[in-house]
Amino acid sequence: MDYKDKQQLDVTLIFLMIMMVLASLIALDSIEPTLPKALQGINFMEKQLVWFLVGTIGIGLSLLIHFDYLRNLAWITYGIGIFFLIGLELNFPGTLEIKGARSWYSIPGLGNIQPSELMKIALILVLSKIIADHRTKYENPEVRDSFYLLFKMAAASLVPVLLLMRQPDMGTTMVYLSIIAALVLVSGIRWSIIVGLISIGVGFAAIFIYIFIQFPEFFHKYFIPEYQLDRFYGWLNPYEYQDEQGFQLVRSLLAIGSGEYTGAGYGSMNVYLPEAHTDFIFAAIANQFGFMGTTIVLSLFFLLLYKITFIALQCHDTYGSYLCTGIIGMITFQVFQNIGMTVGLLPITGIPLPFFSYGGSSLLTYMIAIGIVLNVQLRTRKYVFA
Repeated sequence: MDYKDKQQLDVTLIFLMIMMVLASLIALDSIEPTLPKALQGINFMEKQLVWFLVGTIGIGLSLLIHFDYLRNLAWITYGIGIFFLIGLELNFPGTLEIKGARSWYSIPGLGNIQPSELMKIALILVLSKIIADHRTKYENPEVRDSFYLLFKMAAASLVPVLLLMRQPDMGTTMVYLSIIAALVLVSGIRWSIIVGLISIGVGFAAIFIYIFIQFPEFFHKYFIPEYQLDRFYGWLNPYEYQDEQGFQLVRSLLAIGSGEYTGAGYGSMNVYLPEAHTDFIFAAIANQFGFMGTTIVLSLFFLLLYKITFIALQCHDTYGSYLCTGIIGMITFQVFQNIGMTVGLLPITGIPLPFFSYGGSSLLTYMIAIGIVLNVQLRTRKYVFA
């Protein structure tokens, strides 16, 4: 038995990422003429291209260090991420508030940076380390060991989640929870405990919905701010509130339906769509390029997630597999949530479509994530039996 020392980067994964970014640049360029006049002077395609180049540097840096050494840096990156999230609370220099959420730092010459996006990577690194270390120490875990692992994961996740809820940024908070959930499923925690947690979660959700329906004023006063509550009303009955809370969803449904098979064409939209370059870029693509365009987008995501899953299963190091799993959970949830909200399956949240939506911090985060996956693939030894 021998193994190949010389490994090559996965060309397919790199190709899929480049195709997504190129599709994003094409979509942003085609959308620009249809944007409100206040936004037409901003070249979003050019700005996205700059962030793509920054992300390429991020991939290069993430490949310099063996992914197993990232294990030693996990708590350092986590601490840096928490520091900048706390900085938003303390109103550090450069702190920026947009639409009531204090979530960004303004960096002259580069743009706005959202630390909660990069914190996703730090959370994946540290949770993967916690699970890998625990599995190494407890090779034959008992029930109490599973609870202990769950406690450690919850303790590490609690601080960033609470800081996100303070901003408030419920969309990114849900992404954090999806990362946690994906890693819990592969952590080795007993399924009886996981099923119990799911049952408790379903029970709380049922109580949540009951209070929402029966006591909306109490719900608004103690649970959710009014603007977030409005999103639920707009989602549940968009056409009744199409001039206010349901406006975005109604426009999105009209845009997707009007695209038909081939769309309205490059640079043309027959339906006005707010936030067409960010949260609702999928609906904009559907309107301009129709069913064919959206099929290409969904196919790219399917192939990307399939490839990352294959790399995770092929990796012989559990830490590398956990890293890939966290990234799969992050991307899968964001794709499902973003596309789901544009077609009315899920409430509207400020979650961008990975690689496609305009946004420097989000694009940089996804590209670093792909860099980590490439790192795992590059350092996975391929054994040859002879």
